[in-house]
Amino acid sequence: MTMEANTKPLHPDSWELFKGLKFAKQLTVGETLARLGDDHPEIVAVCADLGYPTRLADFGEKYPDRFFDFGIAEKNMVTAAAGLSTTGKIPFVSTYASFLGLLCAEQIRTAVAYPNLNVRLVGTHTGIAMGFYGTSHHATEDIAIMRSMANMTVVSPADGASLSELIEESVKTYKGPIYFRVSRGREPSVYEEGRSAIKNKIGKANVLKDGKDLTLIACGITVYGALEAAHILEEEGISVRVVDMHTIKPLDEEVIRDAAIETGAIMTVEEHNIIGGLGGAVAEYLLEAGIHRKFKRHGFYDEYSLIGKPYHLYKHYQLDGEGIANVARAFIRND
Repeated sequence: MTMEANTKPLHPDSWELFKGLKFAKQLTVGETLARLGDDHPEIVAVCADLGYPTRLADFGEKYPDRFFDFGIAEKNMVTAAAGLSTTGKIPFVSTYASFLGLLCAEQIRTAVAYPNLNVRLVGTHTGIAMGFYGTSHHATEDIAIMRSMANMTVVSPADGASLSELIEESVKTYKGPIYFRVSRGREPSVYEEGRSAIKNKIGKANVLKDGKDLTLIACGITVYGALEAAHILEEEGISVRVVDMHTIKPLDEEVIRDAAIETGAIMTVEEHNIIGGLGGAVAEYLLEAGIHRKFKRHGFYDEYSLIGKPYHLYKHYQLDGEGIANVARAFIRND
């Protein structure tokens, strides 16, 4: 199934035109949990002094007795959430990804992943979304850390609508720990809430656009950029398939295999270090499966980001539509 809606490219010269786009709702985590709360009394929300930036406060305002704020004590927060899960609760733990996925890695590994507990970890403001806050608040290593933990599922939704669907599925049908990698809630919408024919399912990638010359496999905020890049390249006669690989662990190997067989090349795109992230996961699968296809990883090339406005940084690191198109063009032409 393919989806062509909501993929018109931006003018390549100005990110200011984002002002006219429909953006995803601010993270939607708390709003989704508040909607599910009556039917699922097992849901509890746990934060570390960032209830409003992560929007868990939306749940806390409706269910104050099921909302726990640990202050600036992230490691304690994760350990307490593990304890809550042993009583039959489904804790949703949220803070900035730089604190959750990096600072709390040891607690997540030992207290959550090792005993395979039903904890939902929501790392927000991922990648370079924190911009001016600097390297301490950027999170470009969290996918590599989380996917290396046994029992851990890793999900990086493209926008608020897909995040909402995946959260709901995780409550209703999924067992075990999940790391949700979420941006800051200012990403342009890929899936218009309530209208998209494509439903997001954990472990099942979405083919958003078909093509035969190149496949762009993206996750998170780069999915929209990949769609924009595909349209730029199509105007030049290059046919591009776009895959939203929102679940990085477990990978949808069938979609990757089909792309390798049916298109001329594969390029992964992620707001993450290319070492250990989505690109590494796809490369590992292709090599072990004995599938040989022209392949490139695009993201941060084993370096720390500059400090600045996020949209300017996305352009600088060629993670916007025009930049992804430039990298892809050079790749398939061997420049």
